[in-house]
Amino acid sequence: MVYQADVAVAGFPLGRKARRDGRGTTTMDPSTTGGVHMISGTTTLIAHVGDPTFAFKAPMIYNPWFEKNDIDAVVIPMGIRATEYREMFPLLFKLTNIRGALVTMPHKVVTCELVDELTPTAIVAGAANAVLVREDGTLVGDQFDGAGFVRGVLRKGFALEGRRALVVGNGGVGSPIAASLAAAGVGALGLFDPVAAASEALAGRLGEHYPKLELATGSKDPDGYDLVVNATPLGMKDGDPLPMDVDRIAPSTFVGEVVMKQTITPFLAAAQAKGCPVQVGSDMLFEQIPAYLEFFGFGTVTPDELRAVSRIPS
Repeated sequence: MVYQADVAVAGFPLGRKARRDGRGTTTMDPSTTGGVHMISGTTTLIAHVGDPTFAFKAPMIYNPWFEKNDIDAVVIPMGIRATEYREMFPLLFKLTNIRGALVTMPHKVVTCELVDELTPTAIVAGAANAVLVREDGTLVGDQFDGAGFVRGVLRKGFALEGRRALVVGNGGVGSPIAASLAAAGVGALGLFDPVAAASEALAGRLGEHYPKLELATGSKDPDGYDLVVNATPLGMKDGDPLPMDVDRIAPSTFVGEVVMKQTITPFLAAAQAKGCPVQVGSDMLFEQIPAYLEFFGFGTVTPDELRAVSRIPS
């Protein structure tokens, strides 16, 4: 089933100074400056699931923002191995004080099979990175990675209309990035994944929804592309090889990264050495969190407001 209607959110506590208007939108008392956040029996939980958890940055953005706005909610990292995810997933949402989950690697693709409904964006991407518990207990999956990546690129002044883009890594992160690049009007997309079937399946979904888009699979050669993206985990561990041959990247090519273990990964450092404009992994995170917060019913916020309270080490 495809989820298209407005989200119905259960009436979880929002904090002493938070309130909902008649449309279910969270608003804050403008006089509040926030205070020390204490987890209590009334706190709403948002799970942050993935494996491994050591590189998780989201809690250091969400939780300071909740604290500042006196919202009684908390994002909690939960490490779940891929071999146990299908078993753990339904149990997680039996908790009575959970509103939903942030989903990261390696669970984004399989999550699509475990929810009751998917948004059209998640269907095209073939991956979900957000799950909401609806009023009736059903689960809806959505996808914000791609939108966050594209918003960051556009905010930096790089126009995407008609451009040629290469996405290396076509799993739970790369697929939504490719889908959002297609929606933003790129003229051609190169797709590469070590699992060739992942690229072919993604190309099939993209071709169905964007029949005029030029698609190519099977090569990670960045030569001739205006934008290249590392959407693989390469860079999370010391000694990882680079995801593509940087020598083949033109100095004018925009280079994007999704790895957030460090701000400037070896891949980005090599691209910067050539003079390429770049986007760091955390930029995608800051750009997509406003959409997440709206999805979970916590109101609106700007990326700049999130950066102002973030406790991610610089």
